[in-house]
Amino acid sequence: MIVLYPLSTEKTIRMMESENTLIFIVDKKSSKEEIKKEIESLYKVKVAKVRTTIDAKARKKAYVKFSAETPAIDLATQLGLM
Repeated sequence: MIVLYPLSTEKTIRMMESENTLIFIVDKKSSKEEIKKEIESLYKVKVAKVRTTIDAKARKKAYVKFSAETPAIDLATQLGLM
């Protein structure tokens, strides 16, 4: 399993509304391409871009920007983040 769980914070909500982006905690060994493929197949959405970072708690975060035809807010609602 590459994608572990979505992150739900105030920053996530702001990014979802302003940048059409959601943040997921992912496996440390996963690549951006693997993350993109798994998000697209799991949730049947179109991903425009994936950025990753390691946070202070040593978790790998994936900032997943969705394409224009896929509103992040719809996926967040589906995942129960809203």
